Amino acid sequence: MQPGAWPLSTPHFSVSLWSVPGLRFLNQNVVIRTLRRHSQIEATKAKTNVALRHHQAASTDRDDETNSIMTVFALIVINKAGGLVYNRSFTEGGLNQLSTNDYLIIAGTFHGVHAITTRLNPLKHLKGAAAGGATGASGSPNVGGTSGANGKPPPGTVMTPAGLAPSRPDPPSGLEVLETENFRMQCFNTLTGTKFLLFTDTAQANVDTTMRRVYDMYSDYVMKNPFYQLEMPIRCDMFDRKLNSYIREINNR
Repeated sequence: MQPGAWPLSTPHFSVSLWSVPGLRFLNQNVVIRTLRRHSQIEATKAKTNVALRHHQAASTDRDDETNSIMTVFALIVINKAGGLVYNRSFTEGGLNQLSTNDYLIIAGTFHGVHAITTRLNPLKHLKGAAAGGATGASGSPNVGGTSGANGKPPPGTVMTPAGLAPSRPDPPSGLEVLETENFRMQCFNTLTGTKFLLFTDTAQANVDTTMRRVYDMYSDYVMKNPFYQLEMPIRCDMFDRKLNSYIREINNR
């Protein structure tokens, strides 16, 4: 090139990468490796999904076992006349859904059966108390509740101070527990004649504690309510909320 002359123009060549054999082969290897890696990822995802389904199935089985052990199905409250004053179901899939008429029939039927079962209790204790309190060993009236040659009362005698009437024995409990293949019904009978029927799973534990807690809530939020009338249907929102919260806590353990 002479000094002061312009440089010669260089021709422009456009080369396609796919036209070069080496680059085309390299691109094919990249595609093959990418497809192979994608297949490995898909296989790993499939194995992960299978393991996840097995884990979910095992968790569901454990949850079913737990629910079968700790499940409270329903509560029924019956007044002393045999009328239904409260009923509440806590699980939709536990027992068959019953109508209000069915609950009324259950309340009346159980009240009659309970009255019959209270008369089936043995009377040995009462007979012994009556015989011991009436006469002593010599046939004279027994004062103070003692009789016999050694001064000891006969078995079953209710000891009372002199001049006082004998103490009233505990009332017969009647039917307390009814168990079937699918559920257990436990009755708690108060001294005023109100009955609480709790329907639970057959493997439910600590039903007595649950009954006592339900009765405490009944005493606090129903009997202490100035607007509640005795022997009438229970319509107390606070009692409903506390009861639902307590039973939900039991069923979710």
